[in-house]
Amino acid sequence: MPKALKIKDKAIRQLVETIVDGLQDIKGKDIAVLDLTGLKNAVTDYFVIATGDSSTQVEGMASSVVRKTRKELKEKPWHEEGVGNSEWILLDYVNVVVHIFFRETREFYNLEDLWADAKRTDIPNLQ
Repeated sequence: MPKALKIKDKAIRQLVETIVDGLQDIKGKDIAVLDLTGLKNAVTDYFVIATGDSSTQVEGMASSVVRKTRKELKEKPWHEEGVGNSEWILLDYVNVVVHIFFRETREFYNLEDLWADAKRTDIPNLQ
């Protein structure tokens, strides 16, 4: 996890780090963490956004995140969407919302531009 990711709340920081690890375990790409804490009307504190190259990879990344957060932190998503579709899977952990996209779907919805005022931390792709 890069040192540039500064999250004061220890529990939320651990959750974000565990989510990123779960995404990286399945070779998630273009991972970005958006800090929404300073924005009015934000629906959560943080977004974690990642891309998969196939619907199978998108599904695998979501499963990896759920397994890892449950095993390491005893956390499970409050809500999940898109699991049957696998073009955009959303995992809602209340303070952190994970968006896992198929590449073309991520480009179409472009959440990063919609939340451009958020502080953004890009996580380097693992080789």
